[in-house]
Amino acid sequence: MFESTAFAQDPTGGGGSSPFGSFAPLILIGVIFWFLLIRPQKKKQEKHREMLNNLKKGDRVITNGGLFGTVIGLSERKIVLRVAENVKMEFTRSAVQGLASEAEKPSGKEEKDERAEDS
Repeated sequence: MFESTAFAQDPTGGGGSSPFGSFAPLILIGVIFWFLLIRPQKKKQEKHREMLNNLKKGDRVITNGGLFGTVIGLSERKIVLRVAENVKMEFTRSAVQGLASEAEKPSGKEEKDERAEDS
């Protein structure tokens, strides 16, 4: 009844395309992730590490918990902050988020909001 012959297809799909062509989208996605996510994060980490290494007595800093203080003591791993009169607290250096002078700078949006409230 059905006497037709079945032929097997070539394992490459018959087109003979190169393996590079099938991996090109994955490589492109990897490059995009590198430039949009990984590279900026590494730069940010390096900047933070540099800031921690350059801390000195008298610097006003903010911790990851939002506590403002003035550096009064430094060691290789720890930092001592004066947060109020006669109140000293000890932290690891990694607990410092940044310099308080940078955190206290108002952004452009906040300035616009203040002007709108004054009107």
